Amino acid sequence: MAVRIATMPPDSTTGQADTACAWFRSDAGLALLESERPTVLRALSERPVMPWLWLAPVGQEGVAQGRGLRLVASGAGWSGDACCRLPLPLATESIGVVVLQHVAAPGRSRRELFEECARVLAPGGRLWVFALNPLAPYRWQWRGTGLGASEPLSWRRRLRAAGLVPEPVSQGLGPGWRVRVAHEPQDGPGMRAAYAIRAEKRAWPITPVRQRARLPMPEGIPAA
Repeated sequence: MAVRIATMPPDSTTGQADTACAWFRSDAGLALLESERPTVLRALSERPVMPWLWLAPVGQEGVAQGRGLRLVASGAGWSGDACCRLPLPLATESIGVVVLQHVAAPGRSRRELFEECARVLAPGGRLWVFALNPLAPYRWQWRGTGLGASEPLSWRRRLRAAGLVPEPVSQGLGPGWRVRVAHEPQDGPGMRAAYAIRAEKRAWPITPVRQRARLPMPEGIPAA
């Protein structure tokens, strides 16, 4: 049974953020997304009892187990299973896993997005961040598109600032030089095109964060 939420009209799909997301529809971008697909699906199945949330740059095929929402970057907001902006129309601590696949990028408020992910995650829930590797030779494939890339240390600082606890080792994903599909992850980003960082929400955050108002369950969402 899918999670249903109240919807609103989508934003315009013009602007730099959409130009960057469009790269993921190119051959090079599709090869990277396909390389990441097994890891994304494994991530979404980590907390099978609770719903999941998958935010991606473009729509993708793939069968994820359990209940959840797939949202795609659209203008300043999100479309797909729902059309919305931040704050997400989801109840506080109602989600088991959140996947941010190349959407926490310049042009979107990283801090607000991470804080929203921390809010909707249940204690013990996990946030996965998929990011481009600035040291990969593959970066020439996205050159000039407006896509940004940061090293894992920068993402870990942002995750801690949101009250989450990131793991110390990231997983390198995707191709190295050539445009091809490479499903097997590796320890550390190395020369791979992208990497994934996993963080957990503890019952009490280690780093004090600005408290956001708790949101009730919107009308139309069944209880988990």
